[in-house]
Amino acid sequence: MVNKEIIDQDTYRKIKKMNREKLTKFILQYGDELLGEQSKTIDLPSLEMELSKIKGIGGKRLEEIMIVIEKFLDVE
Repeated sequence: MVNKEIIDQDTYRKIKKMNREKLTKFILQYGDELLGEQSKTIDLPSLEMELSKIKGIGGKRLEEIMIVIEKFLDVE
């Protein structure tokens, strides 16, 4: 296992001095930043076009598949 430094020394010192409220805010902000770096997007129209090229998937079935995908991704 590689020992990767996640938090630098200065940040560690700041964390040690924080109260519960400040630490909670820091953790939430830090988590949001990490999620923002990792988020990927899906181009739904391109996905639909590629799925339509698959033999045996007609318009009606494609519509059903897209509804399921959009429900899974919480797209409205």
